[in-house]
Amino acid sequence: MKDKNILVIGMGRSGRAAVGALLEKGAVVSIQDSKNAADFEPEFLEEMKNAGVTCYLGCAPEDMSAFDMLVLSPGVPPRLGFIKDAKASGAEVIGELELAYRLCKGSFVAITGTNGKTTTTTLVGEIYKTAGRDTIVGGNIGNAIAVDAMNANEDTWMITETSSFQLETIRQFRPVVSAILNLTPDHMDRHGTMEEYGRVKARIFENQSPDQYCVLNYDDPACFELAEREGCKAKVVPFSRKQELDFGAFAKGGRLVIRNEAGKEIDICGEDELLIPGTHNLENALAAAAVCYFGGIDPQVIGEAMKAFPGVAHRIELVREKDGVRFVNDSKGTNTDAAIKAIEAMKENIILIAGGYDKGAEYEEFIDVFPGRVKELILLGKTAPKIKAAAEAAGFTNITMAADMEACVAAAWEKAQPGDVVLLSPACASWDMYDNFEQRGDHFRECAQKL
Repeated sequence: MKDKNILVIGMGRSGRAAVGALLEKGAVVSIQDSKNAADFEPEFLEEMKNAGVTCYLGCAPEDMSAFDMLVLSPGVPPRLGFIKDAKASGAEVIGELELAYRLCKGSFVAITGTNGKTTTTTLVGEIYKTAGRDTIVGGNIGNAIAVDAMNANEDTWMITETSSFQLETIRQFRPVVSAILNLTPDHMDRHGTMEEYGRVKARIFENQSPDQYCVLNYDDPACFELAEREGCKAKVVPFSRKQELDFGAFAKGGRLVIRNEAGKEIDICGEDELLIPGTHNLENALAAAAVCYFGGIDPQVIGEAMKAFPGVAHRIELVREKDGVRFVNDSKGTNTDAAIKAIEAMKENIILIAGGYDKGAEYEEFIDVFPGRVKELILLGKTAPKIKAAAEAAGFTNITMAADMEACVAAAWEKAQPGDVVLLSPACASWDMYDNFEQRGDHFRECAQKL
């Protein structure tokens, strides 16, 4: 990177981390963002000025041929015109994940999928830590991965949640163990088709070799078929909660089991010993068990760590119980499939808060799981009218439209009876009203605590 002329695009958490890492490596750094200078805090602008960083804020550089490399933040689509111009001029275009991989001395475990990434990645990280490995958990969660990469040594294991946006811009990225948990419609506004979305997700195993492992969901045909369709060279490890496998991780007789390459059956723990609820979390636990076992972790350690794992914030997180009414934060349910899983885990008597940024999803299948489970629907955000129309078309009419989260929680509390669950599982991203799903979940928690 030293003395290379590098443009970092997008000044969110990832972009700023990339700038710091590149400056440390002696690169000549410029930055670009669609926001104007007035939209940034003065301290940041002063820091960039003092570091000799050229800023293109609210505009793009006129001469894109001046750059040797572009580093894109995950939210930046590679199809933007000035990015294409740079590529045509010979610049290498990568993302922050690829940059981190090149700067890192440690080994990577990478986990992707439409849903369950955060829970599974966090659980894998806890198992590695319990095993005494030098472990950093990051990527699409926690710190920006470029920051963590600079702090790693040869013994470090980077347990990394990877999104389709991050995988879109890899070139050399090669994890020792990869996993794709599932594949359902999401980010259609960015990827266009399910085929393209699957192709981008499959890039997680693109550079893996036959002595490495790729964990795939055997129960999800669209996911499992990616190995053959996209030419996976790594050893494919299936996991299934529905049937016994000749090789891989599966549920059997209420237990989580792994069958290794020699055909030996290895017990991990009981399903009822897991603290995280729902069949989707059984799938996440099976995937984590497979990732860790084939990553070289002792099975007993895997079982011990799984039995102690409480789950993650913003994913079916109980935030309060008041007068027999439970308030559950599932702000991480940013698409319909994730929200469906949360509804199924809660089972019944649900007052559901949903709606948010429109990623181009359809809501018919989401509404289909309401009967016998959801008694009231409270909607907010840009997708509220779209979800309302889908619900009414399906015959569901117990709907309240609300202006903001305070109004949602107040309306839910007014309708709630002892035994009910007020569930925030939006089935949408948060970007129309919040910076991220964490901020949305924190606001829901705050509103519930104020009642």
